[in-house]
Amino acid sequence: MPQFKYEAMDKSGAMIKGELAAPSNDVALEKLKEMGYVPVNLTEWAEVPKKLSLGEKKVTLTELALFSRQLSTMLSTGIPVTRALSTLAKQCTNPTLANALNTITGDVEGGSTLTDAFAKFPKIFNSLYLSMVRAGEAGGLLETTLLRMSNQLHKDKKLKDDIKSATTYPKVVGCFAIVIFIGMLVLLVPTFEGMAGDPASVPAISQFIFNVSHSLRERWYLWIIVIIALIIGIMAFAKSRVGHNLWENVKLRLPIFGSIITKSVIARFARTLATLIDGGIPIVKALQTAGPTAGSDLVERAVAEAIVSIEEGASISSSLEKSGLFPPMVTQMISIGEEAGTLPVLLDKIAEFYEEDVETESKALGSALEPVVLVGVGLLVGGMLIALYLPMFNAVINTDSL
Repeated sequence: MPQFKYEAMDKSGAMIKGELAAPSNDVALEKLKEMGYVPVNLTEWAEVPKKLSLGEKKVTLTELALFSRQLSTMLSTGIPVTRALSTLAKQCTNPTLANALNTITGDVEGGSTLTDAFAKFPKIFNSLYLSMVRAGEAGGLLETTLLRMSNQLHKDKKLKDDIKSATTYPKVVGCFAIVIFIGMLVLLVPTFEGMAGDPASVPAISQFIFNVSHSLRERWYLWIIVIIALIIGIMAFAKSRVGHNLWENVKLRLPIFGSIITKSVIARFARTLATLIDGGIPIVKALQTAGPTAGSDLVERAVAEAIVSIEEGASISSSLEKSGLFPPMVTQMISIGEEAGTLPVLLDKIAEFYEEDVETESKALGSALEPVVLVGVGLLVGGMLIALYLPMFNAVINTDSL
């Protein structure tokens, strides 16, 4: 449907600008009059899909959660949705979100639903967000739904931060160890090589380090090309269907990290499902939305299979239990929630339990990895130093034997 940009005067005489969709210029003018506006200028324009470009700033979960809470608060005080959106756009510090809100305001003023206006920005408002807003609009509980969504986003952010904190220290120390290793190969090894004496008497491990040092210093450009090619190859494989499926099948079974990933996936699924059901969305539709947002293809497939069983008359708990991915505690609590009619409450409790477990395991993992990583770096540096000193030890031993 064609899009029109308009300038018009409202009932107070103030000039306003916006956009609306209409099949023709005449229909657009009629829509403006029905809205109580006096048209001043109306121009048809080609709609461009609203996508984030590389130069645009990403909208974070914290910013989206804050926007949702503020919009909920303003709507609950009786402020019209268009005025609330316009006000939030002016005070928004993220230019990407501010521009999106300006466009959304114009679309809503032009007669579009809030869900359809949000849907033009899939990089900002995902399918879960749209489902919640659609349910809120249909049920007349938009401000309550937005508040629930804000809480959900805060929980998601905390869950991601807990997982990130567990892996930050190993990443930093690992990068530091690589820098030290390269520095030793380039700066320290040549000095020891000059003191090694006869190459024929140099141990194999020492000669290997000398050869690597020569290669790194004399053919550094080849190392850069090989490393870049490896990174591109790994990234391409990870994005391929085979690589993606391999990672999805392995990540939940990883030692140490697998438990944290599994619990975070279950927590996210339970929290999302509770939010959707509590927002008035039918159970099948809620499962269809919650499955893909869990963060695991295995869980998504298990939920899709469960939906088929539910539509045939099976219970939610028994349908999810068949996959073997959900622990007995989860399926038992879901079963109790189904019987008692308190499913959203018990799903929230499941999410809280696993979120606390993830936080506890993340902190414990960080503490446990610190000495392991330090020992690993010590073995790497110490092993290289021993290999560099071996030629001199052999020279001393040979001298004493003579």
